[in-house]
Amino acid sequence: MKKNVLALILTLAMALSLAACGGGSSGGSDSSSGGSGSSGDSGSSSGGDAQVYNIGICQLAPHPALDAATEGFQDAVKAAFGEDGVKIDLQNAAGDSNTCATIINGFVSGNVDLIMANATDALQAAASGTSDIPILGTSITEYGVALGLKDFTGTVGSNISGTSDLAPLDQQAAMVKEWFPDAKTVGLIYCSAEKNSQYQVDNVQESLEGLGYTCTQYPFSDTNDMASVVQSAADSSDVLYVPTDNTCATNAGIIDNICRPMQKPIIAGEEGICNGCGVATLSISYYDIGYKTGEMAAEILTGKANISEMPIEYAPQFTKKYNEAICADLGLTPPEGYEAIVVE
Repeated sequence: MKKNVLALILTLAMALSLAACGGGSSGGSDSSSGGSGSSGDSGSSSGGDAQVYNIGICQLAPHPALDAATEGFQDAVKAAFGEDGVKIDLQNAAGDSNTCATIINGFVSGNVDLIMANATDALQAAASGTSDIPILGTSITEYGVALGLKDFTGTVGSNISGTSDLAPLDQQAAMVKEWFPDAKTVGLIYCSAEKNSQYQVDNVQESLEGLGYTCTQYPFSDTNDMASVVQSAADSSDVLYVPTDNTCATNAGIIDNICRPMQKPIIAGEEGICNGCGVATLSISYYDIGYKTGEMAAEILTGKANISEMPIEYAPQFTKKYNEAICADLGLTPPEGYEAIVVE
């Protein structure tokens, strides 16, 4: 009897042991499955963890030139990293420098990998907002002036570099002589709040005076006094010059509505302004400088270049262009070597 009981106990023990092993085997199967799932997750994670660069773009205002620079930048970084390799947060400040600061602060809080600042106010806001995140500017005329750098030699250093939209100012002044050799007075219209505009008109004035013109600067502080200042300039000048100026660019229609009826021609600092109110310009491609900025971004983000050592890049070529409609209204025939601005 005892033997039977003992045999029964041993049989039950063996059954429990086999069950435990079976459970362990099943558990091992789950673990393996889990491992496979984990491996699958790792692969997915690997796909999910594939480097995605976060870039914040702060554009000062909607304008064809600035829009083209932003488009070129985006095309370049997407060409470098693919559509899924870069996440771009594009924000437009609608011409308000305070909004630029708000946008930049958001980028800094979000810890983006790089900031692209399109136009001077955006660059200044970015420079004030962070000394750690790489900043690339574009559509900036003169970085030394924009950033208040003394003895600027072409490389900003620290966390800032970018591209410039500066066309040779002496050649712009020479265009006044080419188009209007008999003119006597030139009025230079610009927004005094834009440091780069002051830089341009000072240099153009020096060149124009060297060519024998009498020059007067007509600064306005904002759009509130713009029309009255432009009217004064048109009343007192034979020819007008408008530099690459963001406020003038976004309000070119105001300038045109005053100057064209008065038959007062304007030489403009860039194509967008010329298209809105000018007779001729020495043009660059804003798309091209934006694209170059995107290529610089790719080099920085992949560690191929140190932003503190990257010099400012300039447009590779300049094109003499004229505004066909305004020239027709003013009875002007463009000199040889000019091509008409294509209106899209």
